[in-house]
Amino acid sequence: MADFFDHITDKHKAFVEDQPMFFTATACAEGRINLSPKGMDCFRVLGPKLCGYLDMTGSGNETSAHIRNDGRITLMFNSFTRNALIYRVYGRGRVVRPHHPEFAELKPHFPDLPGARQIILVDVESTQTSCGYAVPEMELVAERQTLKKFAEGRGEDGIRDYQQQKNLVSIDGFETGLND
Repeated sequence: MADFFDHITDKHKAFVEDQPMFFTATACAEGRINLSPKGMDCFRVLGPKLCGYLDMTGSGNETSAHIRNDGRITLMFNSFTRNALIYRVYGRGRVVRPHHPEFAELKPHFPDLPGARQIILVDVESTQTSCGYAVPEMELVAERQTLKKFAEGRGEDGIRDYQQQKNLVSIDGFETGLND
């Protein structure tokens, strides 16, 4: 059965650091719920009540729009090994963009990846474990290199242009705040 905690314990920190991917879910009061898979070793636990991930440039910027509008965020980590477990982090999100002073302080915690758009921080309100017995057992073959190659191919100026074209408004018309 599920157990709740008010922070990220050392045991759970070790668990999430072992997972090659996680999911992030956000929503506004109106519009679509966004659920996105994340990988690329971009997640970090920064303290018992703070975690975050380096958010890469992609075809949309839903998480940023939803955090700006509503603030709620849920992260979910699944074990795909024999040791079944699901771990959720519930909290309030903050978006830290490269031009904000806090970005320079946080950046050393994350990998140096081309195409990084922003850092999503989560102020942890609670966490939850559950069994994960219905999650299949699978093996990681490899990290995909497609997004990294996409960003390298465009270069910094090309990525900024792409963000201006694709990342300013959510699919439901909410501003992402990318230029704030």
